[in-house]
Formats: sequence, C-alpha cells, structure tokens
Amino acid sequence: MDDKRLKYIFYTVAGLLLLLMVKGGMDSGISGDEHLHYTQSVYVYDYFASLGKDTAALNTPHTHLKYYGQSFDNATTILTRWLNIDDIFLFRHIANSLAGWLTVIITALFAVWLAGYGAGILVILLFALSPTFLGHAQNNLKDIPFALSYISALFFTQRFLFNENKSKVRDAILLTVSIAFSISIRPGGLLLICYFFFFLLLCFLYKYHKNNQFDSVLFRKRLVRALLISIAAWLLSLLLWPYAQLNPITNVWKSYVVMTRFPTTLMQLFEGKMEWSDLMPWYYLPKYMAITIPIIVFTGLAAFTVLFKKIINPDNLLKYGFLVFAILFPIIFVIWEESNLYGSWRHFLFVYPVIILLAAVGFSALLKLLKKKFLVFAAVAGMVLLSIHPVKFMVQNHPFYYLYYNQFVGGLKGAYGNYETDYYYHTMRQGSEWLINDLKNNKQDDTLKIAGNFPVNWYFRDHPKVKTFYCQYDQRSQADWDYMIVANSYIPPNQLKNKIWPPKNAIHVIYADEVPVCAVLKRTTKSDLQGYDALKRGNTAGAIPFFEDALKINAQDELIFYNFATALVKEGKVDSARIILQSALKINPGYEPVLMYLGNIAVLQNNPGEAIRYFETLIGCNRKYFEAYVSLSRLLMDKDIERARGLLKTCLTLYPGYQPALLSLADSYRKTNPEVAKKYDELLNSSK
Repeated sequence: MDDKRLKYIFYTVAGLLLLLMVKGGMDSGISGDEHLHYTQSVYVYDYFASLGKDTAALNTPHTHLKYYGQSFDNATTILTRWLNIDDIFLFRHIANSLAGWLTVIITALFAVWLAGYGAGILVILLFALSPTFLGHAQNNLKDIPFALSYISALFFTQRFLFNENKSKVRDAILLTVSIAFSISIRPGGLLLICYFFFFLLLCFLYKYHKNNQFDSVLFRKRLVRALLISIAAWLLSLLLWPYAQLNPITNVWKSYVVMTRFPTTLMQLFEGKMEWSDLMPWYYLPKYMAITIPIIVFTGLAAFTVLFKKIINPDNLLKYGFLVFAILFPIIFVIWEESNLYGSWRHFLFVYPVIILLAAVGFSALLKLLKKKFLVFAAVAGMVLLSIHPVKFMVQNHPFYYLYYNQFVGGLKGAYGNYETDYYYHTMRQGSEWLINDLKNNKQDDTLKIAGNFPVNWYFRDHPKVKTFYCQYDQRSQADWDYMIVANSYIPPNQLKNKIWPPKNAIHVIYADEVPVCAVLKRTTKSDLQGYDALKRGNTAGAIPFFEDALKINAQDELIFYNFATALVKEGKVDSARIILQSALKINPGYEPVLMYLGNIAVLQNNPGEAIRYFETLIGCNRKYFEAYVSLSRLLMDKDIERARGLLKTCLTLYPGYQPALLSLADSYRKTNPEVAKKYDELLNSSK
C-alpha cells in the first residue's frame, strides 16, 4: 500500500481514537489523587493571584505536593477560573483525554519517522487496545501528561541528534518545551536532560568508532546548544511551580530527591496479601506490567526482539538503543533503589509509549518480512485474535478500562482478591449516580448522610439536603450515615475471596468482569453506632445490649465485635470478650486490632504461647504494627533474648525513633552490657 493511502488511514484512525478517548474522559469518575492535586492547583493559583502572599501552596507537610510542579493540573485550574467553567472535573478529564491522545499521536509520528506510516498506524491501534493506558487517560492528570512529555522529549532528542536537515531550530524548540513540561509535572523529568547529554556523547563516540574521526568543532557546537536547551527547559519548568521558584536549583533538586524516596507509604493488595508499598518485593513493578499489558503488545515486543537483526542496522542502532534504554533504565533504577511503589504501575506509564513504539515496529517488520499473502493473512488473524480480550473487556466494562488484567492471571476475575482492582476509585461516580436516581425515584427528600470510602461530595453538589463525608470501610460502624458508597479498595482479601464483600446490606452492586467493584450500602441499624457512643461515654454496661442487637442484624463487621469485646472486658467479662474477638477473626483473620487485643488478653491470662502466636500472626499481617514487636519481644526476652533483640532491631529499622522499642532494647542490655544500654538510652532521649 502506498504512503498516500497509509497516511489517510493514519489520520482517520487517529481521529476515531480521539473521539473514543474524549468520550471515555467524559464518562469517567474522579480519580484517587484528583481532589488532592486539584486543591493544590487552587493553592498555586491563589499564590500567583496574591503575588506570593498566600503561601498555602508551600505548606504541604502531609501531601508533599509542593515538590510536584503539577503544571498540567495548574494549567487546567487557571483555565477553569479564567473561562468560568462550572463542571471543573469534566473539563479536567477532557483536557487529560487530549493529553493522552497527543501521547498516542507523538508516539505514532515517532514510529512514522523510524519505520513509516504502517508502523504509525500500528502504534495507534496498539494504544486503542491498551485498557490501562486508556483508563488513566480519562482522569490521571499527573501520569498521562508526564507520559506525553517523556515520549515527546525522546522523539525530539532523537530528531535533534540524528536529523541532518534544516528543522534543527524547530526540533530544538520542541525539545526544550518537552523537557520543561516533563520537569514541571514531576522532578523525575530531570533524567531527560541526563539522557540528552549521555546520548549526545554516545553519538559522537559512535561516529568516531565508525569513521575514526572526531569533529571537535561540531561537538562543541552541539554541546553548547544542549546546554542552552537544558537551561531554557529548566527555567521554563518553573513558570507554574511556586516551590521551585523560591530556589530554582536547590529546590528542584531537593524535589527530585524527595520523589525518589517518596515518604507516603500505603498498604496494597499484591499476590493475595496486603503489604506496605515500601516493603514490596523487587518484582512488584515488572509483575504488574506483565499481568496488565495486553498480550498483543508483548507479542509485538517479541517480534521486535526476534527480528532485531533485520530492524537494526548501523544507521539506526543508536536510535533503537536509546529507546530500549529509555524503557529499561527507569525500571532497573527503581528496583535497584528499592523505591516506594504503589497503585500498580501507573507511576511508570511514561515508559509505555516507548513499549508500544517498539511493539509496533516489531509487527511492522514482521508483516514486511512475510511475502506470501496467506502468511500475512495468518499474522493479521493472529493479531485480531489477541485483540479480542482487551476489546471485549473495554466494551463490556466501560468506562472502567484501567481495571484490566490480561490472560496471564485469568483477567480481572482471576486477579480478584489477589491484586488491586479499583485502587483509583473510578467506580464511585457510577455508585453515586445510581444512588441519586434511586433517591429521586423513591422521593426521599429528607436530609441524608452519605458516607464514602472516597470523597463523593462533587457528585452530590446539586443536592443540598445530602451531607457527604469520607469514612473508611472498616470504620463504618462508628460513623453516622444512612447510605455508604464503597469502591473495592482496602477490602481484606479474604473477604473478597470468600464473598463476604459486598456485605448483605448492599442495595446495589457495580460489576466489572463479573466481580463486584463498587457497592451502595443502606444502613439497616444504628445499634452499632449507639453502642460505640455509649462506650465512648464510659457506659460500658449500656453499650453491651446495643452491640448484641447490632450483631443480630449485621455479623459481618469486625469492628462491632471489637467494640463489643472492649465493653465486655471493662465489665470484667474477659472470657466472653475472648470468644467475641475470635468470632471477629472468622470474618477477617488478619484484622489487626483484634489480633493485638487477643494477644494482650492471653498475656493477662498468663498464656504466653497463645500470646506469641497472636503477635506473630499480627506481624505477618502488618510488618509495621510496631506495638506487636515490643509485646512479642517481652514474651521472648527470658527464653530467647537474641530473637527478642532481633525483633526490636527489625522494628527500629522500620521506625528508627519508636520509643517503646528503644526502651525495651536498652532494658535488655542493662545488666549484661550497660554501655550498649546507655547508647539506646541516648537514642531514646534524642527521639523525644
């Protein structure tokens, strides 16, 4: 097929994908980080509007967002203010869909530059078959724009380094803007400057090796241009970034250092177990990529790998080497650094366009290699068959594309209970809209309290009689609500696998791939809340009947059992409390407060063996439940002092300033080694 026809197909397919992506953005819910980043963007707007007098954008001790430039978020907020746009999140999502589409187009044009329009068309098609990318393109205003900046910078770096035509000035300008855009979103964009200089040097070394000549004059010119581009990009990246403007060198670098060791850690479901994000196994990132990228993309990469001798030649060796490096280096770097990773691999979506690019080139080379029509037909048929799984998922589960898992784990249904599902809370919109319609149909006009395990206030903004608030799912019995909307996030894996979730009081459930991803709950009793209120007031005897009544109606909430047991213990009914707590473990064997309570009861009842088992189980469930380390070490101190000290030292590696562990460790050395005890006492005093 000639280039003219291929070019027509290229732009037609690109246009169709644009429509689909904008539609996805319009239908999407608010993502897990959006409220935080939108709020920060408002602070940034106020900072500039007040000429630096309003400093809320610089005071972010909990979110750490001052270290993000988040320029795309900031730009959308500026536009919503200037244009008086009411539906802020709709505008944000459409803007992000456009950024996602531009990511596709830049990658496709990159492929055209490398291998022709056929490869460019394949890039667009492979993106269209990528549910994870398309899902995040709906509402992830951090990772998708960063992916755009990354692939754009790689493209224009290569054009700057390898093009020998008159477009150098244009390429230099676009490269400057791309690097600046990248740094202004996330300080990790600084790596693109490093890439630039590294491959500039490699280009000249390669030419020297190839021709045995080194053009020092040209090298100096290119080096000066590279310095000017880098400085200009650095300065441009500061335009919407208050913290960086205060000290353009120190604060940008400090932001990069903070991001490489991001202080916020989260519990995540991985391989059927909840684990802290900074304690994940080294293969967390590659495994998540392996089980969520469509197999057709891996097939394209396999074709590229097998045919690399036919694809790569002396003229394009550095071009493809650069692309492979741009994929592998960031991944290897975070594995080596043991970085804090969570939320599947969304923070690494920026490498995905490069993966797509190489897969498309691989398929393009394969189709060109096949001379006979029936072989081409067989290859295309194979590609179509591999496309069915992701396409079917997106058609059946619109707009929850990002929930996709491939056939390696049996799809989302196979991943359910073993890996994260709606960790970014996309389904809260559909749950909220269903509840709004249900209340309208049932003509419930009274003031209602609606809880959510993710904020839903935006969805109910036109309903003044509805009060919404955030509530963790496991804290629901202690909050006053009439309805609760719960996305499938932070739900104990055993409850998912044993179908304890959604609970019996769910009046509507949203499914994806036949598994529940969101539930709307209706309160059937407030006895649990009344019991908790009585318990807080110190009326333990009065609390007990409320908890008894609550458990008759709802025996699926482990916190009710815990509060009931607390009341029983205070009434001196320790054995009854122990039985109640053990019943809670049938609902959630890893429920940490119950395990700790049972361990403490066993200690009080002089049953150290049982206490040890509970504390060991608790540490196995949560390696950062520091109190359990100290309690367990005390039980072991007389029997196995080295193990006891080892537990305390492990605790202190996770939390160096944990005072009970420091005190226990100091006490363990007082008689045998007072000097060591003194050192721990000093650490204890310095941590106060």
